[in-house]
Amino acid sequence: MVPINYLAVVGAAVVAMVLGFLWYGPLFGKKWIESSGLSTEKLNEMKARGMGTTYALMVVSTLIMSYVLSHVLVFASTYMNVSGISAGLSTGFWNWLGFVAPVSLGAVLWDGKSWTYWFITAGYYLVSLLLMGVILALWV
Repeated sequence: MVPINYLAVVGAAVVAMVLGFLWYGPLFGKKWIESSGLSTEKLNEMKARGMGTTYALMVVSTLIMSYVLSHVLVFASTYMNVSGISAGLSTGFWNWLGFVAPVSLGAVLWDGKSWTYWFITAGYYLVSLLLMGVILALWV
């Protein structure tokens, strides 16, 4: 049984959701909309139809990401003898580099999205995983 701090998992997920609100809002929202091929009108139309399911699925997926990252941190601290902020940062980075970066690259290579879109989206996941890693590593 892997010891998981569920409060830390929820806390890290909440931080990632707040980061997403800021990242895709005031920080890079306009550039992301432009690079994604969406328009403000299209987004408003989506909002009018209701975004409850979309946000619920995002919350669930962020909780899953935080939960899985906490497992990786347990193994990293056990088998690699690392802990604290460096464990959280390295775990977040290597998971991003090994899984998120290559998979999200398909948006540029196959879906015709711009590199700007990729840098904004992949950048969010990098910062998100780094923050979650630090929170999970420190909140043992």
